[in-house]
Amino acid sequence: MKVLAFEDSFDIEALLISGNVKMERIEFLQKWNTSEWLNDIDEFKPDILLLDHFIPPTKGLEVLQLLNVEVHHHRLNRPTTIIGISSSSMANQRMIQFGADLGIIKMELASLDIWKRPTIG
Repeated sequence: MKVLAFEDSFDIEALLISGNVKMERIEFLQKWNTSEWLNDIDEFKPDILLLDHFIPPTKGLEVLQLLNVEVHHHRLNRPTTIIGISSSSMANQRMIQFGADLGIIKMELASLDIWKRPTIG
């Protein structure tokens, strides 16, 4: 399974490992800013996209909105699962309103059942 995280404050891979997520079947990439978000998603082709709501320079919510436009116009394939990750539950709810599949407080990310799924692709 391929996971792309846009997060500027926390090492998400370390957070998952500390939560006992088995990383050996996960190809993981973290980007610490969104300056090349479109290219990053297009090249990596993640199964799971993790979006921090408050990441610079393009906020995660705006990335999600722009991603939806790219998918609608068949210029980009949508990741199987998009997860809003923020320290604010209100920010995560906003991500869900705009098309994220899930929203979770980032420190609880390892608790999601998604990490127990069989390998995708």
